[in-house]
Amino acid sequence: MGRPFKVYLSGPRIYSCATCRAHAADHDDIISKAFQGRHGRAYLMNNAVNVTLGPKEERILITGLHTVADIYCTSCNTVLGWKYEHAFEESQKYKEGKFIIEKAKVIKEGNW
Repeated sequence: MGRPFKVYLSGPRIYSCATCRAHAADHDDIISKAFQGRHGRAYLMNNAVNVTLGPKEERILITGLHTVADIYCTSCNTVLGWKYEHAFEESQKYKEGKFIIEKAKVIKEGNW
């Protein structure tokens, strides 16, 4: 298959995969820090890099039924969170196309 192409973020504050340190998201892309993941606190992000999507599945989350796809680090295959594909409730539509990055799965790099 070859080596995956990696994106390197240039912002001053970056979140990287805690397992392999591949860049995952820029701090400036955070929409909210008030989310809950499988392993504790999580961030709702506009964008994520160096991730691949797993299969779509319907999950009942705290805010109702959503279609989501787990996101995996392209370098080490660690599950970093998920992507919201579809929200069934009108009040949750703002999440569609956004990413959940779990705080326990990333480390901070740069000038914090």
